[in-house]
This record gives sequence, structure tokens and C-alpha cells, in this order.
Amino acid sequence: MKKRAVTACVLIIGNEILSGRTQDTNLNHIALTIGSWGIQVREVRVIPDVEEVIITAVNEARTRFDYLFTTGGIGPTHDDITTDCIAGAFGVDLVESPEIAAIIQQRPAPPTVMKARMRMARIPAGATLIDNPTGGPQGFRIENVFVMAGIPTVMRAMLSSLEGKLESGPVVRSRSVTAYLGESQIAAALSTIQLNHPEIDLGSYPFFKNDRYGTSLVMRGTDESALETMLEEVKAAIVAAGETPEDVPQG
Repeated sequence: MKKRAVTACVLIIGNEILSGRTQDTNLNHIALTIGSWGIQVREVRVIPDVEEVIITAVNEARTRFDYLFTTGGIGPTHDDITTDCIAGAFGVDLVESPEIAAIIQQRPAPPTVMKARMRMARIPAGATLIDNPTGGPQGFRIENVFVMAGIPTVMRAMLSSLEGKLESGPVVRSRSVTAYLGESQIAAALSTIQLNHPEIDLGSYPFFKNDRYGTSLVMRGTDESALETMLEEVKAAIVAAGETPEDVPQG
């Protein structure tokens, strides 16, 4: 019996990402990691630290996808509102996690600083914790929503703790080939190949290298046999256009 696709959405939360001040690297890691687990990222949104925007995005995504992963906005400052918004999206109260509180209180601090840090101990009622192997405060999960830190090293540690704990589907594989051809030279052939293999995604990506224009052709799907068939057809199309296909390491 063929396994069904398991899908995910990623919400990247933070004004600093939208402004360009901070460059996001979390998406790449999340997509590659959970993709290797058999979970396909189908949609990504970058949204601001605005309550109604976050709540709306969370409620839309958690109903459309098997899993929703969020990064950012769970720190100690006034603009870290993700936890509050997740609670609002589910219509539940915030409670203090004794496990997170104990971790935070291990580091002595003046009362005002400790009060700010203790914001990170709040989680929505009914949520469970996501381990944080770095030793800092944990993230949390409520139903199919996973709330993680925005700091890349911490987010990666949290995500790693989920391996083997989530539902998985077929893993998407890829085949790639390049040729020094303009896209327009093989566009018609690629259209025909894609129509004949709707179960495989065929992408065309132009490049300029060594003072020449070329095209990278990337095929993605879960059926290894279909991928190999499409790869051979794409290579044949390149040869028919008068160029030599150059293989790229497969994934």
C-alpha cells in the first residue's frame, strides 16, 4: 500500500527577518531535515510580530497541513509574542512550565532580569515540551504545532529531538542534470516530458557560468523508477537540442 504524503508548513516569525536585518537560515535546515524524515514542506510564510497576523496564520496552517513548525518570538522581551499568540489561536490560557522555570532559575539574575527570563517559562495549557539539547529553555508542542526558537543553533537542537517521533510519508528524491542551453531551446520538450510524468516535478533553472548561459534541470518525486525514466528523457531532449548533458550528484 502506497504511503500518503505527510505535509508541513513553516512560519518564520519576526520583524527582523522582514526588514532584512537578520537573514533566515532556519528554513533551509528545517526543509532538508524533515524532508529526510518523509515530511514535505509545502508552504512557508514569513510574518511580522503582530498578534492578529500570527493567530490567523497559525489557525490557517494547522488545519491545512499535517504539521506546522514555527521559529522565532519565544524569547524574554516585549516583542516575543509567539507563545501568547499560539495560546490565542487555540483559545487556551498560558501556564508556567515547572520544567522550564527550573532551567531558567539555575542562572542567578537580578529580579528584573529574572522576571523577563521567566516569560520563557510560559506555555499554552495542554502543550508538551520540545527538548532543547543546548540546555536552555525548551520549545513546546500543542496538537500538530511545534514552536521553536529563532536562534539557529537552538532551533536545530530542538528539531533534532523530534527525529523518529513524527508521522512520515515517502521521502522525496531528486535527479539533476545541466546543459549549456538556453531554457527556450528545450522549453517545448520539457513541457511534453512534464505532461507525460505528472507525478514528478520538473524544474528549469537558468545560470551563467564560464561566460555561457546554461540550464539546470531538477526532477523531484517519490518514485525512483519514474525519476530515472524522466532523467533519461530530459537527457535525450538535451542531446536532441545539440548539447551534451552533464550529470549532477543525485539526492
